[in-house]
Amino acid sequence: MSIPVTIAILAAGEGARLKSRRPKVLHEVAGDSLLGHVIRTAAALAPRQVVAIVGHEADAVREAFVARWATLNPRLQPLVVAQAERRGTAHALRMTEAVLQGATGTLLTLSGDAPLLRAETLRRLLATHVETGAAATALSATMATPTGYGRILRGADGGFDRIVEERDATPAEKAVTEINAGVYAFQLEGLFEVLARISNDNAQGEYYLPDALALLRAAGRPVQIVHHPDAEEARGVNTRAELAAVAEAFRRRKVAELMAAGVTFLDPATAYVEADARIGMDTVVYPNVHIEGQTIIGENCRIHTGARLVNARLGDDVTVRDYSLVFDSRLDDRTSVGPFAHLRLNAHLHEAAAVGNFVEVKQSSLGAGAKAMHLSYLGDAALGERVNIGAGTITCNYDGKQKHRTIIEDGAKIGSDTMLVAPVRVGEGAMTGAGAVVTEDVPPNALVAGVPAKVKKTLT
Repeated sequence: MSIPVTIAILAAGEGARLKSRRPKVLHEVAGDSLLGHVIRTAAALAPRQVVAIVGHEADAVREAFVARWATLNPRLQPLVVAQAERRGTAHALRMTEAVLQGATGTLLTLSGDAPLLRAETLRRLLATHVETGAAATALSATMATPTGYGRILRGADGGFDRIVEERDATPAEKAVTEINAGVYAFQLEGLFEVLARISNDNAQGEYYLPDALALLRAAGRPVQIVHHPDAEEARGVNTRAELAAVAEAFRRRKVAELMAAGVTFLDPATAYVEADARIGMDTVVYPNVHIEGQTIIGENCRIHTGARLVNARLGDDVTVRDYSLVFDSRLDDRTSVGPFAHLRLNAHLHEAAAVGNFVEVKQSSLGAGAKAMHLSYLGDAALGERVNIGAGTITCNYDGKQKHRTIIEDGAKIGSDTMLVAPVRVGEGAMTGAGAVVTEDVPPNALVAGVPAKVKKTLT
């Protein structure tokens, strides 16, 4: 069921306990900022409007919010309002009154520092809110150690009574393990009148949004609590330790999702896989592998220990051996890389090409079946099909002012320790002798050797 909803994201906090110059909501986990993950979840609900409340480092947070939203739902122009004085969550939501004037229906509020909430959890909250005709509905969870969270207090009938913040709680109230997740659905009609009545008579001198629920209940309007069984989803971030715990939760969630889809992780606890990564069936991921950014891995691949893939695109039956780095590069079907190889800046290995031990490939392509197996640097180069690169080969692509390209045509064989001084072309079927320094184009089917390399004979 799709429920029309307006979403407000509270993103004004400073996060002093993180001890950082960066706004709290822009700290990153699992390939996105805390705020970015919340935006993903919000976008999945297809809201009719979304508004962010910014405060600390407002310009940076505003820019990040607008840019991230544009990647997910460019058809909806988001709204941003500023909370110049940060006087609590109810005060933050009051800042949206002008831009939401006349809006009706349901308002869902989310915290910009609580990135683990799933869209399906929020859909359940919204469904309960609408079906029961509640004026407000809050999400709760049970935590064995609820330190730092507001507590849900219930009446004798088990229904909602009020929410108490930990600083204002009595010892008995602190013993309650049902916590407030900081997620609320409100009927918009009359909401801002209720927010204006909230007092700041509390330990922090702030206007608490949970107090709106108590005011609504006192006015005889129905308030619902939706208890969620997975307390981890309610986890927010206020410290570096909590940031690490959230990152670890994302990794566990992603790895479990991939294993359910047919991917093997030999040691799931050591796999670092970011949120946007995609991996095909029957691929095996060895221990201590990092798969980051928009990486896409095909089926039946082998990603060995210590490999790091960032924004990489792998076809099927690809092998990435131990401790290899693949950044922003493409490996077609049946290619192999490493161990200890480095591919970067749009390197492209065509079908069945291979790069071996301690080979760096930068902004270069290897044609089908081409091989560079040992101790070589291939920069700004285009290799044809079945090219063989001997150990120690270097494309000397920089003349001190600008980069130049090296072109090696199909079937050429480059001897060990060859220096290819770009711009230079090695013709089809040509060969270079060991230690050659090639400064001029090599004709097809020619053997060149020496320093500088000269044609020694024509190959038949």
